[in-house]
Amino acid sequence: MRNRIHWLLVAGFMITSAAYGEKPDPRVLDDAGEIDELVGDGIPFTVEDLTWVDQRAFIDSGARCGSEEPDGRTRRWIQDEIRRFDQLRGNENERNPGSVTVQVWWHVIRTGVGAANDIPQSQINASIDVLNDSYDGTTGGTNTPFRFVLAGVTRTTNSSWYNMCPGSSAETQAKNALHQGNATTLNIYSAGACGYLGWATFPWSYSGAPLKDGVVILYSSVPGGTASPYNEGDTATHEVGHWLGLYHTFQGGCNGQGDYVSDTPAEQSPAYGCPVGRNSCRRQAGNDPIENFMDYTDDDCMYKFTPGQSTRMDTLSLQYRGL
Repeated sequence: MRNRIHWLLVAGFMITSAAYGEKPDPRVLDDAGEIDELVGDGIPFTVEDLTWVDQRAFIDSGARCGSEEPDGRTRRWIQDEIRRFDQLRGNENERNPGSVTVQVWWHVIRTGVGAANDIPQSQINASIDVLNDSYDGTTGGTNTPFRFVLAGVTRTTNSSWYNMCPGSSAETQAKNALHQGNATTLNIYSAGACGYLGWATFPWSYSGAPLKDGVVILYSSVPGGTASPYNEGDTATHEVGHWLGLYHTFQGGCNGQGDYVSDTPAEQSPAYGCPVGRNSCRRQAGNDPIENFMDYTDDDCMYKFTPGQSTRMDTLSLQYRGL
């Protein structure tokens, strides 16, 4: 079981004009008049061999998660499909905690045998433990229906595949060669990931591109890896949330339907670090859900899924994956 540090104070984000001299306020108002109060601190931020001006620049670059964001039309269509599916299910309740077992195939894509990216079995096992702790509520969130069992591990030496980017020919080649199982099988690929921490496919995408299905993560984001502060395994937790149908908590900002989950407060933009008490949508109820696995905070800050997220994952995984 992981030890979680729920921060009470956030070092590194208490930036004052006195420390840096007087500058124009870089905060930006959105259409609803809300303010994003997280301001870059100018401290260089490095993940693997890539360095950004600061952690804010890393977040703004999109490297925290490369999952393709569905457009508004697709999101509305998905919601219509969920309503139709729920009508067919009638009054059937969400499935019981722990009642859905997900078989996991882990594909290690490395640059060479024994290289740092040739992660050992112990880190793969620890990653499965993190998934189970995250989805069974051990870390402090909702006990969802999902449990994860390692079905197998493959190891492939291929420098091109190792450097695959989202949507690249290298990604297509790797997944076509390595993918195992069907819509119910979770394929996780650990690799260099082209500067991203990870990305994933959504349940409704499976029928159109079954071999593309799965999750890609930066190899050093696993427990005990070197991608601090993202090295406790929660990149996989986050991306598997997408694989099961969740959006980011900041989807849609302060306006509209957001992430289509009623118990995750609205959030104007991604959070990072662990900004306790942040409230970027002050006209909406609740502080930002910085502790949620579907935000962008550091691994030691995020620890929960909500009941509403569990219900959404249960519905979409059954609807589109038969899981």
